[in-house]
Amino acid sequence: MIDMIVRLYDLPEGAPLRAALAEKGVLLRLCNPYERHCLVDFVQRNFSPKWVSECKVAMGHQPIGCFIATRNREIIGFVCYDTTARGFIGPMGVGEKARGLGVGKALMVTALEQLRNMGFAYGILGGAGPVELYKKWVGAVEIPGSTPGIYADLLPDK
Repeated sequence: MIDMIVRLYDLPEGAPLRAALAEKGVLLRLCNPYERHCLVDFVQRNFSPKWVSECKVAMGHQPIGCFIATRNREIIGFVCYDTTARGFIGPMGVGEKARGLGVGKALMVTALEQLRNMGFAYGILGGAGPVELYKKWVGAVEIPGSTPGIYADLLPDK
């Protein structure tokens, strides 16, 4: 999958996205250190073992590099930033039952805002999945020649 670049100085506003989710009972916040096991469990049940590894790295940052979306005190989505490489967003995932609510876009914009707050002018979506969606959400642009990029020579999941 190809990497994409995002202009952090030209992001949509994240606050209205988070407010709209709050009206639906969904909260976006940093994952707390004592919730790492909850995050890992969610990612193990719904996504890739490699994503579990990346989440553990994000949770080891100071400050933590992972936002979660919760509803009724349960994780329904997450996004990590500055994990696999500096300035990278990902992994990011939303549980199947929570898709279509706008959680993914709000998580992505929130993480990109964090990169901007850290002084980055551009953010990278590493190994981007739904390319067209990311173009629409945040104006992401494909980076020519970035496949497989940093994800070359991946070890198989066991």
